[in-house]
Amino acid sequence: MKDRLIAYWLLTGAFLVIAMVILGGYTRLSHSGLSMVTWKPVTGFIPPSSTAEWQVEFDKYQTSPEYIKRNYHFTLDEFKSIYWPEFLHRVLGRVLGLVFIFPFLFFIITKRLRDKKLITNVLIIFVLGGLQGLIGWYMVKSGLVNIPSVSHYRLALHFCTALSLYIYIIWTVLRYLYPSIETAGAQTLKIKNGLILLMIVTIIQIIYGAFVAGLKAGLIYTTYPLMNGTFLPSVIGDTISNEGISSFTEYPALVQFIHRWFAVVVIGLVIWIIIKAKKTTLQTVQKRTLGFMLVTVLAQFLLGVFTLINSVPISLGVIHQLGAVIFLSSVTLALFFFTKPKTS
Repeated sequence: MKDRLIAYWLLTGAFLVIAMVILGGYTRLSHSGLSMVTWKPVTGFIPPSSTAEWQVEFDKYQTSPEYIKRNYHFTLDEFKSIYWPEFLHRVLGRVLGLVFIFPFLFFIITKRLRDKKLITNVLIIFVLGGLQGLIGWYMVKSGLVNIPSVSHYRLALHFCTALSLYIYIIWTVLRYLYPSIETAGAQTLKIKNGLILLMIVTIIQIIYGAFVAGLKAGLIYTTYPLMNGTFLPSVIGDTISNEGISSFTEYPALVQFIHRWFAVVVIGLVIWIIIKAKKTTLQTVQKRTLGFMLVTVLAQFLLGVFTLINSVPISLGVIHQLGAVIFLSSVTLALFFFTKPKTS
């Protein structure tokens, strides 16, 4: 008999990771991410409470490239408006750590958590969570040197680490609740392999989505399906010739081109998997996960188009980022229920 409270605990952690992703997206789109120029892992729970304390934080910010080159006109009140989102984002990260640590100790002390495999999984979650915090600061530091903008490579790493943490938690919960489920066989092997391929392609698409965000590539060529009247602007071909392979990850127009059309590849793979599934006898849970996957990929595609043609407003940008998490969740669920987990 599985302890449902343990499952709820882990799912609460997964929900907080999603909240972190959403708040992180808002922080980036509202240009708040570089407002805090120091990292205080322990004492960072406490915000400035007096005018003097706020002035200290503002003085630190005034030494940063963002203030010197972009926000030199900011008043203290304007600084506060960008400080709070980043502060809340960091506090939520600390809350996430506490949500895992204290219940974990409670379950260990009361001997409700005795499964060695699950304990190992939770310890890995701790490591991934700590790594996520370190990578977050590593990302912020890249925007505190010369250019008031974080490295898009570090942004992608930070985003992918968060999603890896989230997916690992979800997979851990599924394995805990369904340790010996029989859902795979010779008939569904092709579908399982297709889902593995889909997962790989989805990860690549998500990485390019982070590149688009980091390079602000969504603010150019805001038409769809053509890019200002052409399928492939000539400037992209010229850049590839001049810059070579680096242009595929560093030239904004090409990065956007790859991201917009890789989305079509993702949809194509989902449709191919569902067509294969129609020829196979499936369990109800498998049919539902595939249906959920189809709905989420189409919704995410439409969100991406609307976000682009509206020049990435904060609301649509955040929803589109959330859509990526939901679609990745659907792929994870489908892959789980087309895989035969090892018996505990």
